[in-house]
Amino acid sequence: MNPTLPDPETLKATTLIDSDHPAVHAFAQKHALGSDDRQRAVALYYAVRDGFRYDPYRLDLSPFGMTASTVLATGYGWCVNKASLLVASCRAIGIPARLGFADVLNHLATERLRQAMKTDVFAWHGYADLWLDGAWRKATPAFNIELCEKFGLLPLEFDGIQDSIYHPFDRAGNRHMEYVRQRGTFNDLPLAEMVATFRQIYTSPMPGNSLSGELQSADFLADVDSENKAV
Repeated sequence: MNPTLPDPETLKATTLIDSDHPAVHAFAQKHALGSDDRQRAVALYYAVRDGFRYDPYRLDLSPFGMTASTVLATGYGWCVNKASLLVASCRAIGIPARLGFADVLNHLATERLRQAMKTDVFAWHGYADLWLDGAWRKATPAFNIELCEKFGLLPLEFDGIQDSIYHPFDRAGNRHMEYVRQRGTFNDLPLAEMVATFRQIYTSPMPGNSLSGELQSADFLADVDSENKAV
């Protein structure tokens, strides 16, 4: 294989990046509008970013919970499986795509999430890495526009040319995200490695494949609203 070209695996369906699932295929066909791959990838980015709410309280780390098609079925996700949906959708229309991961220091998590995690470090933050116009472009479709408005965040835009990664500051100039470790890119979702890291780093129990049972019953957006009003 030419080392300057994408690995053929970046076009293949996997169990977790299920680009061959009928729902993923239908979603990609509906939203991948444009005359070239860049325009289609950008359209898919916004369909994933804003069409599915970001909810870090409902982490289902089972294989079923982490599939791209499950995000379509539930209507919500967190950074990893929303990125997986974007990757799967791009593969479904013939755009090479893979997952990238980094550890980030999140200065704007809710108090409930900080208490559950016992740290501001979010390990294995996920983003999509898309092959467009002969280069890999990072795209981070995690935070939907409504969440950005509630949290006072600058929304992440994507034009298919410049990388779309977390802003270091929010709208008010407060610290937002710091990238503290790059974990690299993967042709498939490394779920076993992720779970092992979570169990090592996060001291809260993970019943039902979640960081905390308390998070499952809480409302992320309500917490965001409450904390913003208290400021």
